[in-house]
Amino acid sequence: MSLASVRAEFAHRQIELDIIELSTSTATVSLAAEAHGVEPGRIAKTLAFRLGDERVVLLVARGDARIDNRKFKAALGKGKMLGAHEVEMLTGHPVGGVCPFGLAEPLPVYLDVSLCDFDTVMPAAGGTHTAVRVAPARLQEIVAGTWVNVCQTPQTADPTD
Repeated sequence: MSLASVRAEFAHRQIELDIIELSTSTATVSLAAEAHGVEPGRIAKTLAFRLGDERVVLLVARGDARIDNRKFKAALGKGKMLGAHEVEMLTGHPVGGVCPFGLAEPLPVYLDVSLCDFDTVMPAAGGTHTAVRVAPARLQEIVAGTWVNVCQTPQTADPTD
C-alpha cells in the first residue's frame, strides 16, 4: 500500500498534488525538514490515537508541536498513541510515512490549528521518503478534517510543563 495507495487515491479523486520523492529518509521531522530545506514546524506529522471510546483517529500537527494533554482531553477525550505495528495495520503506511491520504481503513482526521501558522505544510505521502506540499485549508478539504486546538508550539509552550 503506502505510496501506491496515496497515488491511487489522488488519481481516483483527481487530487492534483505533486508527490515529492527523495532518495534520503524523511522518516522523522528533523530528517524531513533538513531534506526539504524547511523549518521543522512546516513538516506536518500524522499521529494515530485510540480514544477512550475505542475509536481510532488521526491527528495532523506541525512538526515541532507537542500534544497538550489538557487540550487534547477537552477536545477529543482521553487518548493513547498507537504502537508502530497497529499504526501500519490501520493506515497502511509505515511509521515515518504515515499520512491522512490513501488509508487502509477510513479514519477520522483532526488537524491542529498550529498548521495554520504556515502558508504550506508538508505531510508525508505514504512512504519514508515522500511528501506533498499543501496549504492547510486545502489539506482540510482533501481529508475532510476537523480543526482542533490540542497542541503546544514552541511559541505557546508553557515553561512550567
